[in-house]
Amino acid sequence: MPQRAYVPAAGHDWLLPLYDPFVKFLGGESAHRRLIDQAQPRPGQRVLEIGCGTGSLSARVKALHPAVDVVGLDPDPRALERARQKAARQRVSLQLDRGFSDALPYPDRSYDRVLSAFMFHHLTQDEKKRSLQEIRRVLRPGGSLHLLDFGGAHGHLDGLVAHMLHQSERLRGGSAETLLTLMREAGFADPSLVGHQRTIVGRVLFYHASRPALAS
Repeated sequence: MPQRAYVPAAGHDWLLPLYDPFVKFLGGESAHRRLIDQAQPRPGQRVLEIGCGTGSLSARVKALHPAVDVVGLDPDPRALERARQKAARQRVSLQLDRGFSDALPYPDRSYDRVLSAFMFHHLTQDEKKRSLQEIRRVLRPGGSLHLLDFGGAHGHLDGLVAHMLHQSERLRGGSAETLLTLMREAGFADPSLVGHQRTIVGRVLFYHASRPALAS
């Protein structure tokens, strides 16, 4: 893979051992479960998680839906190694690839679901546009994107969250309506904000969008 800058999963390599307990502390596990329930993967389908980090969401999808083929993608090799170790401990079979969301290394129409959790705030506006175009490309007609990310005002831990999850400037520069507009521009049929969840630092927002069933 060509050399390219990326933000490590925890913002800094030395923080990586703290990433999983910190996300759990913020309520990430319940948000992951809600996202999986929203996606409703079915046996025989292929599910891609972009920005899989240490693999918690991908491993949970596979544990809950063992007949689903699950692939996780992330640019951080250290996070991917932790994801492999996690999958081995949990005895779940995952394909874990290194790559970027705006240049997906997969064929057209190769996935039924694409998931993204706490990742899009890492991206610039142009990266978001390219990522959504790539997601639409790899989705099969009728397939769907299920995304969750921070949104709205934050509480007193915002400085710590910004440090750990490197979100502050880029998150402030976006909004739910902006992301929905980018989804429409990328060719998704019905982008929508489908729910939210309160955490100790504010709201987590859940999005859904699908590739038209008769798309070319």
